[in-house]
Order: sequence, then structure tokens, then C-alpha cells
Amino acid sequence: MPIQDLFTPYPRLDTNRLILRQVEESDIDDIHAYASDPMLTTHLTWDAHRTLQDTHAFIQFAFKQYEENGVGPWAIVWKEKNQVIGTIDLVWNKKHYSAELAYAISREFWRQGLGTEAVKKIINFGFKEMELERIQARCVPDNIASYRLMETVGMTYEGTLRKSMFRKGKQEDIKMYSILRNEYV
Repeated sequence: MPIQDLFTPYPRLDTNRLILRQVEESDIDDIHAYASDPMLTTHLTWDAHRTLQDTHAFIQFAFKQYEENGVGPWAIVWKEKNQVIGTIDLVWNKKHYSAELAYAISREFWRQGLGTEAVKKIINFGFKEMELERIQARCVPDNIASYRLMETVGMTYEGTLRKSMFRKGKQEDIKMYSILRNEYV
């Protein structure tokens, strides 16, 4: 399926408690609320947002992704309060029928199954709509919550890529997980 057919309009995905939709300019306060938390970004590749301008720059980055690639991050919206509590993304490699999963969720919503709910929905979309063969995700070894989420949704640990990422001033190991289309139930 051509990308413009799949992502025009941008797909809105619903779960029991969440809406996954395109990031909007009006999301700036909600995104800033979680993205400015230095505890959240400890294990992530990006630094905590210090100002609303940092958050605005992220939103502009998302808009550029939508424009140039047709696909970019989904805002994770908690239905109960219509509040953006994170983002989730499938960085698509169309040539190889694969994508890299990335996500960040407000610490306020950790340990409630919301990350699992969002990731399962995105994996389903990736295999059924994007026709992917492989979805992979990476995390630093001490991000236990992230790799447990990957295991919970059926991803397989493939190994540790030694000193494969320069992150926050140092070279670090990265754990690699994946799930293949034929493993998806």
C-alpha cells in the first residue's frame, strides 16, 4: 500500500484507555509536563526539556517527520482526561520492511499497563497495516522497565550491542529486542 494512502489522514488508533494520534501544536503543555522530567529521560537518548521552546522544537521535529516521511510519532492520549502522556513511534525502513519502536511515557503513568497497551497497538498496526516483517527496539541495559515491556509484548532479546551508542556524553551498550511478523499472534 502506498504510504500516502496509509497515512492520509494520519491514522488514529484506539485502545481501551488510549488514543494514539498525530502530535498537535496544542499538545505543547502536556508534552512539556512529562518531557521536562529528568527522571523520565535518564534512560532515553534525549535530554529533559528545559523550556517550552525545547518542547516546541520537538513538535516541529514531529511535523517535519510527517511532511518528509509521511510518518512520525503518535501522541499517546489518556482518554480519561484527554491528556497527552507520551509518544510512541515506528521509525520505518520501507526498503527492508522493518521499523524501530521507540516510546516515552510520563512517570505518572508507569506501572499501569498503559505502555504495554500502546506498544501492542503499534505492533499490530506495524504488521497488519504497514506490512512489516520485523519490529525492533533498543534500550540501555539498566532500563529494566523498558526491556520487561518488550518481553511482555512478545519481543525476543537478541543480544547486547557493545558500546554501540554514544548517549549523554559516553559510549554505551544497548540491548536489542525484536519481534517478527510470523511470531506475532
